[in-house]
Amino acid sequence: MATVDTAPAEPHAPPVPPRPCVPQVQRPRAAAVPGQPRPAAGPGRARPPEVPEQPQAATLIGSVQRAMRLLETVAVHEYGAPAKQLARETGLALPTAYHLLRTLVHEGYLRRDKGLFFLGDAAERLSSSGAQQKRRGTVADTLAYWRDSLGAPVYYALYRAGEIEVVCVSESRETPAVEEWADFRETGHAHAIGQCLLSQLDEEARRDHLSRYPVRSLTPYSVRDDNALLRRLARTPRMEPVVERQEYALGTVCAAIPITVGTTAAAMAISLPVHQSEQLLPAALRLQAGIGRHLGALSLSISI
Repeated sequence: MATVDTAPAEPHAPPVPPRPCVPQVQRPRAAAVPGQPRPAAGPGRARPPEVPEQPQAATLIGSVQRAMRLLETVAVHEYGAPAKQLARETGLALPTAYHLLRTLVHEGYLRRDKGLFFLGDAAERLSSSGAQQKRRGTVADTLAYWRDSLGAPVYYALYRAGEIEVVCVSESRETPAVEEWADFRETGHAHAIGQCLLSQLDEEARRDHLSRYPVRSLTPYSVRDDNALLRRLARTPRMEPVVERQEYALGTVCAAIPITVGTTAAAMAISLPVHQSEQLLPAALRLQAGIGRHLGALSLSISI
């Protein structure tokens, strides 16, 4: 892609690490140091009394177990169930079932409507949280596959609610991602991800974005001003890779491919050191040719 010479870049801000696909794994706490062995019994010395080991069941809280059984039973009844039926199916005494059901309704895990009990908002949030983690893992696996196949860091981004949102970045020690030294959301004019997303918007949406995040020079190769960017976007062929060379970060080239995820503008991108520029477009075309079978996984990211 042709580049535009501009004034020298402004000084770089301190680097910000790229967004990971999944949260960092917490380090386990250090194991406790075992106690010293008991001294052996001998003349004049009594053996310390043995502390009986408590059975595991003694540490369980019965009321919690009963409440969980009620939640599981309510979840089975899509159209709700009355207290008497729930007590019968869980084997609980009716007064106990009533007490637990009232508590669960008060805490939002159940709701009552015309004598029937349904799962409440709190229970739904628990379910959606687990599903969200699963969706995030699926997207991360997809990007990791292409990272290893192409030998380059892979990025996945959406244009959502008027903002450029980098959903996931997959990198490795051998293929590090570009340092986000200037906020990706505010510098869409300079990187391939942003240019690719903006190219999928209509003219009004592009101008609205630039009214909030106007063009500014990041490197000598950055686009010069808003009008120059709008002309470039208008000339961008639909559904073809967008390439930028050192417009966001000196020493780095990047290519992004547009992806159709419902009505949401989306893009996948790769970056390489400038000395590997000749590998950029072939790798992007390979990614574009093979991404079709992974679109289902990427579409999940809209609800992440």
